[in-house]
Amino acid sequence: MLATLLRPPPVIARMVFFAVLFGVWEVASWLGLFSRFIAPPPSEVIPSIGLLYSDNELITRFLRTFGEVFAAAGIGSGFGIVIGWWLHHNKTAGRAYTDWFAAIAAAPLVLLFPLFLVLFGRNASTIIAMGAVAVLPAVILKTKEGLDHVPTVFIHVGRTFGLTRWQQMRLIMLPASLPTIFTGLRLGLVFALINVVGVEYLIGFGGMGLMIAELGDRFEVAGMYAAILFVVLCSACFFWATARLEKWLLSTR
Repeated sequence: MLATLLRPPPVIARMVFFAVLFGVWEVASWLGLFSRFIAPPPSEVIPSIGLLYSDNELITRFLRTFGEVFAAAGIGSGFGIVIGWWLHHNKTAGRAYTDWFAAIAAAPLVLLFPLFLVLFGRNASTIIAMGAVAVLPAVILKTKEGLDHVPTVFIHVGRTFGLTRWQQMRLIMLPASLPTIFTGLRLGLVFALINVVGVEYLIGFGGMGLMIAELGDRFEVAGMYAAILFVVLCSACFFWATARLEKWLLSTR
C-alpha cells in the first residue's frame, strides 16, 4: 500500500498533478493573486465547455478543425514518407538536403500564412496546406532515420532469400523502421493541430481557432479558456489513440 502511494500508476499520477494544478489555480484566483478577468478559475472555465456546445456550435467547429488536421496530416505524411525514403535511398540527396529539412523543422512555419493566403485564398485550402507543410519535416526526418538504422544483417538475409528491392522494403525495412516512422507521424499530427488552429485564429476562418478568436474579441474569457482546454484535451486523446494504434501495429509485425 505504501509503495503504491509513493509510486502511483501513471494515470493516477497524471490525475493528481492536474488536480493539484487546478486546485492551486482556483485558490490563487479566489485569493486575488491574479486577475479573474485575465485567468478565470477552473470553476468558471470547465462549465463553460457546456455553454460552448449550446451557444457556439462546438461539435461543428470541432469536426471542421479536426477534419482539416487529418487532411493535412495525411497529405504531409504521405509526401513525407516518400521523401524520407528518397533521402535514404539516394545517399547524395540525403547528405545534401537532410540538414535543410532539419532547419525547416525548427522554423516557425506558421509565419508563412500570408504567402499561402495569396496562393490559395482565405479558405480551408490555406489551412490544410499550412498544416501539411508543418507535418513534412518531422515525417521526412523520422522516416529517413528509421530506414537508415535498419540492421544490415536483415538486408543481407533478404538478399540471401532472393528478395527484390520492393520485397525487402515491404517485408524487412518498413516493419523494422515502423517504430521510428510512427514517432514522426505522431509528431506530425501534433504539428498539424498546432498550425491548423493557429492559422484558423490568424485568418479568422475555420473551426476551433476562429471560435477562440471570436470569444476573445467578445471578452468571454472563461469561454476562450474552455475552448483552448477542449482543444488540448482532444489533442491528448488523439495522441493516446495513435500510441495505441502504434502498439497494435507493432504487435502484428
